[in-house]
Amino acid sequence: MSARPDRTPLARSFFDRPVLTAAPDLLGRILVRRTPEGPMELRITEVEAYEGEADPGSHAYRGRTRRNASMFGPPGHAYVYFIYGMWFSLNLVCGPPGHASGVLLRAGEITVGADLARKRRLSARSDRELAKGPARLATALAVDRSLDGTDLCDGPDSPLALLTGTATSSDLVSNGPRTGVGGAGAGHPYRYWITHDPTVSPYRPHAPRRRST
Repeated sequence: MSARPDRTPLARSFFDRPVLTAAPDLLGRILVRRTPEGPMELRITEVEAYEGEADPGSHAYRGRTRRNASMFGPPGHAYVYFIYGMWFSLNLVCGPPGHASGVLLRAGEITVGADLARKRRLSARSDRELAKGPARLATALAVDRSLDGTDLCDGPDSPLALLTGTATSSDLVSNGPRTGVGGAGAGHPYRYWITHDPTVSPYRPHAPRRRST
């Protein structure tokens, strides 16, 4: 029996294209997270694109480091980073090797394994909040730095994979500035989300961190 069209794994060619093309096309796709406790699936509803060394808002803007090395690798891999000494964020690497562009997964709907997500997100007031924001998404899906560099196109045994799902029609996609990005990259309209979807996170502009006196 052949797989359902919406359950078809996305090929590496999906990721091997300009990040501003790939990012909105991720909306409605299904991220599969395989854990020892069981599988989980997330319908992607909000993303942000980062154009690497050409983008002041990107981790790769000043070049390659040990932290961002996965961004420079082949397309279709995960880039996971630790932020504020507290949270992890999951990105998908796009474009040709060496280009260092990627898409941050900001929010989504847990469609399989919500019981597992609830155990990790005890503060969520409802299931629509389980993955509403990049830190919540990573926590709900048990994503940490051990997944940095994971190949999403590595077959059914990979801990992360992406399925076709149902692509979102362009007339249902909104875009605007990225959340929390300051400086020269603040106004780039590289955040994309499914319009009116209840799992999308609220937009917050960059707020400079105050130094204690």
